[in-house]
Amino acid sequence: MQRIVNLLVIKDGKVLLLKKPRRNWYVAPGGKTESGESVYEAGIREFSEETATTPCAPHLKGSYTIVIKRDGHVVSEWLLSTLVAHDFIGTPLEENHEGVLEWHPIEALHDLPMAEGDRMNLVFAATQPGIQYGTFVYTEDFELLEYRLQSSQEVHSS
Repeated sequence: MQRIVNLLVIKDGKVLLLKKPRRNWYVAPGGKTESGESVYEAGIREFSEETATTPCAPHLKGSYTIVIKRDGHVVSEWLLSTLVAHDFIGTPLEENHEGVLEWHPIEALHDLPMAEGDRMNLVFAATQPGIQYGTFVYTEDFELLEYRLQSSQEVHSS
């Protein structure tokens, strides 16, 4: 199972997104974890590689299983971890080898072109407390077939 991590920076009511040229869909910067790398390390590394900035104090906001099916059979499956940071150090690139970086108001997450699971994931990450968990099942063309979501918040006992 492939491990993917993305990192959403939220600052001044806006989110930094990457517009991928293949579908003209938006994603949070990220990519594959390397062998032995933690989700935290991978998120910082991938974000830094794609933006030329360093995120400040990222934290986990979501953990998702992504399943791709063809004719009812699983052809691919990966684990996506989503981190959030509320600031970064440096000046972000305008464009990189993956696409174009753009700032958008948080509310735009509801309407921008993207995979529907990414939309649910990023809206939660940008607007809700706690951590979300889930499974998204897609066709190979990223048509969402089904999904299950759960969320939790840490409870401190006294």
